[in-house]
Amino acid sequence: MTDQIEMAELHGQPVLKLQTPDGAVALVSLFGAQVLSWTPAGGEDRLYLSPEAVFDGKTPIRGGVPVCFPQFASLGPLPKHGFARTQLWSVTDTRPGKDFTLVTLRLLDNAETRAEWPHAFAAEMSIAIGAGRLDIELEVENTGDAPFSFTAALHTYLKVKEVEAARIAGLRGLEYRDSADGDTSKLEMNDEVIIDDEVDRIYHGMPPALLVHEGHRTLGIHAENLPDVVVWNPWVDKCATLADMPADGFRRMLCVEAAAVREPVELAPGASWWGRQSLVAM
Repeated sequence: MTDQIEMAELHGQPVLKLQTPDGAVALVSLFGAQVLSWTPAGGEDRLYLSPEAVFDGKTPIRGGVPVCFPQFASLGPLPKHGFARTQLWSVTDTRPGKDFTLVTLRLLDNAETRAEWPHAFAAEMSIAIGAGRLDIELEVENTGDAPFSFTAALHTYLKVKEVEAARIAGLRGLEYRDSADGDTSKLEMNDEVIIDDEVDRIYHGMPPALLVHEGHRTLGIHAENLPDVVVWNPWVDKCATLADMPADGFRRMLCVEAAAVREPVELAPGASWWGRQSLVAM
């Protein structure tokens, strides 16, 4: 480790603390390879971490950027969002630079994962901060002798001061699946999406950039090789059913996440795939 990358603990769980010379900071949990916090230089934390999140090394951590793999949500036979977020990943590379800091974590199939999903794989998460941005890349390799398919998402919880004041620009004209309304298919007709009720949507056709506006600040969201966009907020009633969220937690968070959901990724033996999401503070 270096002065830009150090091991630390958060609520008794191992985390990596990433820092850049200009003052940006991120916390990455080895449990789930999950970014828990990202503060651009001179700014505020842009990720929401529930104050009621459970840190027991078994329960998914509510907030940050959970990795959904090899299944998104309940769209398949596996437990919700798959097993990647509840596995302990190993650190394989650390790279401090003049204007960035990068860490790579790796997860291999094991007895526990094969009991749920009988495939050989290697997954890597590369996380880099610098220049007011957070870059997260998930790479998956089929290391077995049979093809497999999967869905995935980088389940990003954005921290907002008041969710009703947030506006998402860039989704107009996209078809989406509205899971809060019986999984019906709809077309986004608004220039900006405003959150004033439960929202659970999967938009198809990630645009070159999304912008999340909130008061005086804006966050740009860019994705490569992740063609879907999930927008989620549980609102009052569903938030009340989540034991690891405070009753008003829905007001302080908004999930806008790059994903590969509608068309599962198909990987032949020896093949690999990657998907990247970048957050840019403005």
